[in-house]
Amino acid sequence: MNVLGEPVDMKGEIGEEERWAIHRAAPSYEELSNSQELLETGIKVIDLMCPFAKGGKVGLFGGAGVGKTVNMMELIRNIAIEHSGYSVFAGVGERTREGNDFYHEMTDSNVIDKVSLVYGQMNEPPGNRLRVALTGLTMAEKFPRSQR
Repeated sequence: MNVLGEPVDMKGEIGEEERWAIHRAAPSYEELSNSQELLETGIKVIDLMCPFAKGGKVGLFGGAGVGKTVNMMELIRNIAIEHSGYSVFAGVGERTREGNDFYHEMTDSNVIDKVSLVYGQMNEPPGNRLRVALTGLTMAEKFPRSQR
């Protein structure tokens, strides 16, 4: 999808009727989960050195060529296969080739139906790239409410 939630994979409409604004009030403290349960990612170094909380948010930052995308692919696969969960990948300023490769990798590993990909690629206006992270976050916030 692009930053507006429009499909770009040429497979037709998404079929989602409800749309949420990307600029909304944050949930109150009472609405947030107080679970302290850890998510077993299946990636040993993450589970040992930097465990993720279930229902939490994670950002992965780093320079070019250090393995961010490989880690994300493995994490998404493990969440989909081992936990029957859903993931949202927001590619902020991604190269078109990298986005295409990521899409095909998710398709080849049979987890494309368990992941939503949203991109603001390098060739798009700066406003699109800026807002793609908010679009991805809004998509991720919607999954628990729709039981998907």
